[in-house]
Amino acid sequence: MGLLTFSINLTLDGCVDHQEGIADDETHAFFTRLLDESGAMLWGRVTYEMMEGYWPAVARGDLEAPPAIHEWAVKLEAKPKYVVSSTRTDFSWTNSHRIAGDLREGVQKLKDATPAGVLLGSGKLATELDRLNLIDEYRLLIHPRIAGHGPTLYQDGLPRTRDLELLSAEPLRNGVVAMHYRRAS
Repeated sequence: MGLLTFSINLTLDGCVDHQEGIADDETHAFFTRLLDESGAMLWGRVTYEMMEGYWPAVARGDLEAPPAIHEWAVKLEAKPKYVVSSTRTDFSWTNSHRIAGDLREGVQKLKDATPAGVLLGSGKLATELDRLNLIDEYRLLIHPRIAGHGPTLYQDGLPRTRDLELLSAEPLRNGVVAMHYRRAS
């Protein structure tokens, strides 16, 4: 069984708005390494639709992008992508698949079928999966910014505090700190 790893960019005040992070070669290289280490991506419908509206065009070369961003797009294009959605059934982006029905069962099945692990990249979906105790690790990029607005990580709350064990903390040259945690026993 593979691990489910939640990874996201957030500011010091917890904002997860995708426009608030530092999107440079260094952060894209970090996420490309995570993508290389995982067997599949997992998103909620809203995040998937945001991603499908941009990254396939970058991968095809329809949009000009620096090499690190293009490399991420090409690898993302090839990676299996799973989407949790109760409303959308058609996914035309390459290697995209729907997880429908019981959330716990569907995601556990995906973990069981993906020994290299699954990389989760949706904040709202992470809240639901954390409530179900399905997230094994957290790879958070903490950006040296205070956004002063939301959305924020876990803004809908969890039923109890989640204790984590620090595995590593790596400062990047751009001031971002890459934090790696696992669920505490």
